[in-house]
Order: sequence, then structure tokens, then C-alpha cells
Amino acid sequence: MANTSLSTILVILFWVLTLATARKLPPLSTSTALSSPSTDGICSSMVKTQGYTCEEHLVTTQDGYILNLPRILVGSGGPPVLLQHGLFMDGITWLLLPSNQSLAFLLADNGFDVWVANTRGTKYSRQHTTLPTNSTDYWNWSWDELVAHDLPATFQYVHDLTGQKLHYVGHSQGTLIALAALSKDQLLNMLRSAALLSPIAYVGQMTSPLAKNAAENFIAESLYKLGIFEFSMRGGSVIKFLKDVCNNTGIDCTNLLTSFTGPNCCLSPSIVNVFLDHEPQSTATKNMIHLSQMIREGTTAMFDYENQDENIKHYGQPTPPAYDMTRLPNDLPLFLSYGGADALSDVKDVQRLLEILKDHDADKLVVQYRNDYAHADYVMGENANQDVYEPLISFFRLQ
Repeated sequence: MANTSLSTILVILFWVLTLATARKLPPLSTSTALSSPSTDGICSSMVKTQGYTCEEHLVTTQDGYILNLPRILVGSGGPPVLLQHGLFMDGITWLLLPSNQSLAFLLADNGFDVWVANTRGTKYSRQHTTLPTNSTDYWNWSWDELVAHDLPATFQYVHDLTGQKLHYVGHSQGTLIALAALSKDQLLNMLRSAALLSPIAYVGQMTSPLAKNAAENFIAESLYKLGIFEFSMRGGSVIKFLKDVCNNTGIDCTNLLTSFTGPNCCLSPSIVNVFLDHEPQSTATKNMIHLSQMIREGTTAMFDYENQDENIKHYGQPTPPAYDMTRLPNDLPLFLSYGGADALSDVKDVQRLLEILKDHDADKLVVQYRNDYAHADYVMGENANQDVYEPLISFFRLQ
């Protein structure tokens, strides 16, 4: 009963904090300032401090978003690997653990040329060629635009600079956008292999109390109608409050993550403080609406404007086009790892994807199941190096 009550309190707290930190945006302005790669970005704050060589790159998408793309180099640089974080995270996802446990550093240590993606709207990717970050138009996107613009621009940049095809690692939403792109025959000419951690192709069976509550009660839609287009939980007072709760009340704050991700097996209590130093990151409220539509409908389609005329305007048809996962190429080397305790990438949803992959070339598909893993274990788990990253790196070496 105590655990149930705590979970309920944390669910309520989550939404109260989201509403408290949300802000309406002013009308669109026509000017914005552009800057060169950050001098206080991920390279200087998280990578060079660990003794690694790091470069800050900027990538401009076709629709004008300017994305931060750190590069971690050891030696002459081997095969390029692109790391793509999930929802409410940024590239620091791959650097939260100590350097001898973080995937980004482990890949660099093993001779890979590591590129760390940062999705539009996150801390280091908040520039645009014409739109100010505090404008409504800046936040007019969902993960459709990540598929159509962010991922292709990032792939093309790395491919052109290195002259090599890429390995790809995605977590959570980072797997969704990759699967969606591949289902549309995008990226294939630049992709060597893909590793999908907590793979999300479908979310109709997810059991996360926070996510299901939000979708079923149209929370994101309500925020959007209130004129709140940036979905942010990053207010300084909120982070301080959460840290005080975690440090001074005796509450195990991994329970807050549990309400969202499922019961993670392998997080140290200290990792929550590290997480709160950098995350969660903003996303577009429209993106949250899109994900909520997926949860309610159990399908994977483009954003539904809930209006036939608007859908026809955008898609030329009254309903949004589906992303057809049966179109995934059978000869693409894939590494999938999913957890039995994951409340976001639920086992039933992953099995639906695996059923589609049943005809995949047997020597091109590795499926790993970790019964004790939940969603956050894949990027913050103390044992992820041995359990997941070492097999993943071995898989890349064979491609």
C-alpha cells in the first residue's frame, strides 16, 4: 500500500510540476542570433574533463534547426557511430555513468569515431536560422520532423565528413525515429548497422502510469490549448525541490523514475542526482500529443491533426499515413535489446515488432532480452557495460 501511495503521489507531483514550469510563448519574431559551437557545451563539461579529445559540430536541418553534434575521437578515428538519445534526454544520456561504464567512452576506447546527437529543443540544440526559441513556430514539430529532418541531416553530415557508413545506437524515442525512417527507405545508403535499446515501434501496450495517465487524460492536448507549446520540466526551482526531496526525506527517488520507466534493476541512488544535474530536457508539446496518439490508438502513424481537412492539407488524405514496419529491410544488421520490466518499451509491444522481423536474415539479427531491465537501465544501469554494451560493441565489430 505504501508503494502504491508513493507512486500515486509521484504521478500527481509530476503533472503539477509540469504545469508549474510550463510557459506560454510570445508571438513570432523574425530575428534570431546564431552562435558558433558552444565553448561550454558537452565537450568541455563532460568529455574533455575525462581526458578525451572532443570537437563541437553544428548541423543545420532542412527546416532551419541548428543541432549540436559533439564528436569524441581517440586516435585516427575508426568507423563512425551515431548515438541518439530518447525523450526528455539529450546527448549527455550517453555520458551519465562513469567514463569506464558510459557507452560513448567505451565505444571511443574501442576505436570507434563517436558522434553524439542532440535533438532540436534540447539544451545544446536550441538555435534556428530564423526562429527564436521562445516563438510558437519553433516548437511546431513532433517526432515526424525528427524523422524527416534531424536524423537525415545528422547522418548526412557524419557520412560526408568521415566518408564512411554509420553504425547507429538509439534509445527509446531514438529507436522510434530510426525505425520510422527505415520503414520509408531513408538512411539505408549511409547506414552500416543499428543497435536499438528499449526499442519502440509500438506503444499500445505500455504500462507506465505516468505515460498512460497523460495519454488517457489528454494532458498534452490540454497544455497545447492553453498556448503552452514547449513541454518543459526543467525549472530551477523544480530541480532543487526534487533534489531536496531525494536527499532529505528518505524517499528513494528512483521511485520517480519507476513511475515513468518501470522498476529499474541497476540504478545507484547517486545516479538520480547526476541525472537531475542535466535532465530532463524540453520537447515540443506537439510531440507529446503525437506520442499520446500512439498510446491511445496502438498504431504508429504520422501526427493526426484530428481534422480531415487539416490531414488532407498536410498528407493529401483524411487520415495520417502509417509508418509500415513491414518495410524494414531484411538484410540490415540489427541488434535489439529489451527488458522484461520496461514500462515504456513493453515486452508485448516489442514482441509485435519481433513478429514483423521473423523473416529477417538470421545472421543479421541479434535479439537480447534482459528480464530484470527497465527503460533507464539501458543508459544509467551500473551493469549495462557488461550486460548490454560489450555485446553491442562485439556486434558492431562483426559488421
